[in-house]
Amino acid sequence: MKAMTVKEVIDGFREGVEENAERDAYANELFQEAVRIGMELNTKYHTLEELRELMGRLIGKKVDGSFRMFPPFYTDFGKNITIGKDVFINSGCHFQDQGGIEIGDGALIGHNVVLATINHDLSPKENRKNHYAPIKIGAHVWIGSNATILPGVTIGDWAVVAAGAVVRGNVPAMTIVGGVPAKVLKVIQEEERHERAV
Repeated sequence: MKAMTVKEVIDGFREGVEENAERDAYANELFQEAVRIGMELNTKYHTLEELRELMGRLIGKKVDGSFRMFPPFYTDFGKNITIGKDVFINSGCHFQDQGGIEIGDGALIGHNVVLATINHDLSPKENRKNHYAPIKIGAHVWIGSNATILPGVTIGDWAVVAAGAVVRGNVPAMTIVGGVPAKVLKVIQEEERHERAV
């Protein structure tokens, strides 16, 4: 019998296939691997090169040499995260990535940001059933501290998510969104792209 692959586990999440003992057992191995690597990442000092190597192990692919982060960092799966070039992730972020997380080049992710790609049924009889939807973060997006991005959200290039926002719908490129739930606060003009935020 051929061994289960990470892709098959991710496809199972995406397709919503419920019972599959072999896939679920392998998924649990991957969850535990994420916990082990996360503990290694978060419980002692690492050089930037070591952090990149650990993140590469965690997400299952090479991380670009321009990637920067401050631990701690938390994920319960890890293998469904894709990180572009020149990305910065600040401390305390939680990425729930079973549904898939794509981070575009030049993105800045602030302290304690939550990226959640899983939701549950509202029905009490079915609330343990998971529903997965990807989060896509465009190029040069800035997500402020303590923001929460919910399943299925796409954030367009050069957009800004204000600190503390809860984003449940797509964010157009070149806009600033904020609030709970987040709404468009401003359209960024081309000439403003290179100005300071404060």
